[in-house]
Amino acid sequence: MIYTLTLNPSLDYYLNVDELTVGAINRTKDECFCVGGKGVNVSKQLKLLGDKSVAYGFIGGFTGREIERRLDELEIEHNLFEIDKASRINVKIRAKEETDINACGVFITKAQLDKMLNILHGDLKSGDFLVISGNAQTELKNQTYAYILKELSDIVGVSIVVDACDELLINSLAHRPFLIKPNKEELCRLFKLDKLNSPKEAIIYGRRLIGLGARNVIISLDAEGGVIITESGKEYFVAAPEGNAINSTGAGDCMLAGFLHEHIKTHNPLQALKFAVASGSLAAFYGKEATYEQIEKLVKP
Repeated sequence: MIYTLTLNPSLDYYLNVDELTVGAINRTKDECFCVGGKGVNVSKQLKLLGDKSVAYGFIGGFTGREIERRLDELEIEHNLFEIDKASRINVKIRAKEETDINACGVFITKAQLDKMLNILHGDLKSGDFLVISGNAQTELKNQTYAYILKELSDIVGVSIVVDACDELLINSLAHRPFLIKPNKEELCRLFKLDKLNSPKEAIIYGRRLIGLGARNVIISLDAEGGVIITESGKEYFVAAPEGNAINSTGAGDCMLAGFLHEHIKTHNPLQALKFAVASGSLAAFYGKEATYEQIEKLVKP
């Protein structure tokens, strides 16, 4: 079983406009709501790939009820914990360029987190995967994911994936997560780089993350593709297919879901990365999750 944990799920409000003018009235061509949050996005893509997952998270207020309703509508199993504050709404403006306004969202106390972890601890068993991703507005601040890994460390055989940035990610590495997935911007911030010059350079810094405790590292290189560095010392680069990206939101989450799907099936890191890059690319091209058949057609031999 794959479990996803999103401390801060959202309703994402997409507004499509011909041109965005700051300081003026802008009118949309169309708009829509989608349920979101990084772990939720992973669960949505896994659903289309035929994989069952359980989405854990915290919700509150009328927005929280809508998040729950939409997950039910998508037939995604979930275990959502009620809190007092309303869940966030993120605004995604799609014009000639993408402009996102992401709300900070709900604040989670340690007591609320411990209650959730106690239930999750009882659900997890050997062979399961847990994906922890997104931001963390909690009392534990940048130690939140490190704390979660520590609290679940006594469960033998569970593979924990961390998709986070900055200190939230770095602080988790001492607990040896199975997989982390920074993108190139996040990698540059971690190592104070102006830019990444090549996939080979990304692999060099990926090795450093292995040295800090990560067991396996995927680095998303956006339109270039992605690299993987494994705990056994294997290193691969897969180029992205050509296409026009219309919406990058959730593409990295679809990449992660694609990797887990193919990794569980084949245990082949190169094949899993190929599937992952195709999955993430199609999400950016279509602005939504792709089906297994669509992804399989795009996977390079």
